[in-house]
Amino acid sequence: MKAISTFPPIEQLRSRTLGRVLIKMGVLTREKVHECLKIQKQRHGTIKIGQIFLELGLVDEKQLHIALAAQRGMEYVNLNDIDIPPDVVEKVPAQMAKTYRIVPLEYDKEQNELKVVLDKPDNFRATDDLSTLMGFKVTAKITDPPALESALTKYYETKDENINELIGEIQSDSFLAEFEGRNQSIDLDELKELSESNPVKKLLNLVLLQAIRDKASDIHFEPFENEYKMRYRIDGILYEMIPPPKHIAAALSSRIKVMANLDIAERRLPQDGRISLTVQGNPIDLRVSVLPTMFGESVVLRVLDRSQVSLNLETLGLGKNDLELVHQLIHKPNGIVIVTGPTGCGKTTTLYSALNELNSIETKLITTEDPVEYDIDGIIQVQMKTDIGLTFAKCLRSILRQDPDIVMVGEIRDLETAEIAAQASLTGHLVFTTLHTNDAPSSVARLLDLGVEPFLLTATLEGIIAQRLVRKICENCKTPFEPSEAQLMELALLPEDVKGKKFYYGRGCDKCNSTGYKGRIAIFEIMVFNDEMRDLIMNRASTNVLRTAGQKAGMRMLRYNGMVAIYNGITTIEEVAKETISEGM
Repeated sequence: MKAISTFPPIEQLRSRTLGRVLIKMGVLTREKVHECLKIQKQRHGTIKIGQIFLELGLVDEKQLHIALAAQRGMEYVNLNDIDIPPDVVEKVPAQMAKTYRIVPLEYDKEQNELKVVLDKPDNFRATDDLSTLMGFKVTAKITDPPALESALTKYYETKDENINELIGEIQSDSFLAEFEGRNQSIDLDELKELSESNPVKKLLNLVLLQAIRDKASDIHFEPFENEYKMRYRIDGILYEMIPPPKHIAAALSSRIKVMANLDIAERRLPQDGRISLTVQGNPIDLRVSVLPTMFGESVVLRVLDRSQVSLNLETLGLGKNDLELVHQLIHKPNGIVIVTGPTGCGKTTTLYSALNELNSIETKLITTEDPVEYDIDGIIQVQMKTDIGLTFAKCLRSILRQDPDIVMVGEIRDLETAEIAAQASLTGHLVFTTLHTNDAPSSVARLLDLGVEPFLLTATLEGIIAQRLVRKICENCKTPFEPSEAQLMELALLPEDVKGKKFYYGRGCDKCNSTGYKGRIAIFEIMVFNDEMRDLIMNRASTNVLRTAGQKAGMRMLRYNGMVAIYNGITTIEEVAKETISEGM
């Protein structure tokens, strides 16, 4: 096996075949490469050429690694021979360097160009994200994994920033201090300069990476008269972080706007945008909402992390009978299936899980959403743009000319959308949609209130799924206990009703941030329509009468399913009482 005898200019290696790169590097001969190509052909191209070079012992892992990087135009660097200046090391925060496995090499202030080194040639998203998060022009070189690990230890071992230290750095920053009390009197050039402030970039990146690591669903940046708050929402509950100085409000909102490609000069109107990142190999979307308030701009980032969401009906929390009902509903040839519940109760996840199950080469699925939350291969997804007149109703009309089998309408908000959805189901389409109501039976009253004719509902509605999210007890600190009478009364239970039943709660531990809860699960109420219920709708029966008919037909109420989750040791009395407060048995 030859050592690398020469390393030609990288321009001569970029985009060449792997064999050609190794020949140019003096590692392989032309004859050896041709022999390996013949072997690859005999195996019908089922194995990569690089793997054949390795199998035959013609190259080692390091040589292959360098050649693959050279193919992508990345130079090899021996990190052990380089001493990186402290001011360059500081350009990339420790947590970011470790998360993305990158080490900065050189910084050109005039060009705002940062040269970094990676250990994987296919880790190109690291450079994209570094550019998005820190605002540098980034170029990458390559080294081998042990050398990068050694550099990360050498330069970042003792440099784990925490928010306290960064806030201290911000408070002592003289440039940022100049903006204290100047909320509305900051001009565009100053806003641009603020958005490039290194302490602000570091703080924002730490907040983002920490939120993603802690599985937060939302990050809030909130200006008030005398303070500036940062909060995370984890498992539906908001937790406050250490507040930064109020005078960096404009700097933080400007930095987020730059990352989301929004207009930093516009501070009077709401704006919406998106930031795409890849953290530890997982694609993450941050949906950005900027809202002007009395004391500055309130910014909320919704974290959409596909790795944390299982789009699978089996894992949502449905009981065996309910799962069978849902399977029956979503495999109907036509009709409307509604998922209902308050904002943030997981309706979209349930619908995506159903679509994921139905997603096959034989079926055409189209969705209209506001906004599109998760990108799913094989499904055509349309983003609403109400500002230019692209509404659910208008889009739905066009979708029906696209020959779909199954259509998802993000939400029925008006009569026009409801009527077109009904017409779509009458012409042989299966339609999924959502509503905002308290339970399954009240969805019928909501549609009638919108002006939908009863005969249209009876002809098209197949089923309504109501749901809530309850927090799960942390498995690490789960503890049995005997509930008091007062606790049982929250669910209208008596001690004799729960004889022989076991109850649990979470004591609180490091794994659940001392909350006693870790993750959430949905509880459901599924109403499948029969002839009696259709007759009641035709006669405009009240919600209570419909509810009684649904229970008679086997519908199990939200609270009932919540109590099943309590008895199974999944959640607590408090959670079910809170989420099903208005429900009867």
